[in-house]
Amino acid sequence: MLMRTDPFREFDRLTQQLFGSTPGTWSRPSAMPMDAYREGDAYVIALDLPGVDPDAIDIDVERNMLTVKAERRPLTKSDDTQMELSERPLGVFSRQVVLADSLDTEHISADYDVGVLTLRVPIAERAKPRKISIGAGDGRKEISG
Repeated sequence: MLMRTDPFREFDRLTQQLFGSTPGTWSRPSAMPMDAYREGDAYVIALDLPGVDPDAIDIDVERNMLTVKAERRPLTKSDDTQMELSERPLGVFSRQVVLADSLDTEHISADYDVGVLTLRVPIAERAKPRKISIGAGDGRKEISG
């Protein structure tokens, strides 16, 4: 139901290994790891965003493209701070997921807890199995659709 398309993933991974990571805009999956699974009548997408303020998260859906953007800001804001070691990437992170047409993009819900953004995307009613009654002579039969 979820489609993943990232033709540049291996190229990005190789570039990161060769040149290291620098602050800026990140669109690599490694910058925002994700799990996706079906739970009942919905798909759940869980994205790791540790150290991100909930106000710095933006979620958009346009047609069937889900985009999550988040900004991780520095913890220190004073001018007299001298950084000794900085390994945590800062800046704007984004992740896009193509949603199948059978999902209800009008009723996506989001929750952010302990650094994990959880999105629930319900399956559209039109995509759920249903029973269809047909007339057969003088009686009716139900056929599972």
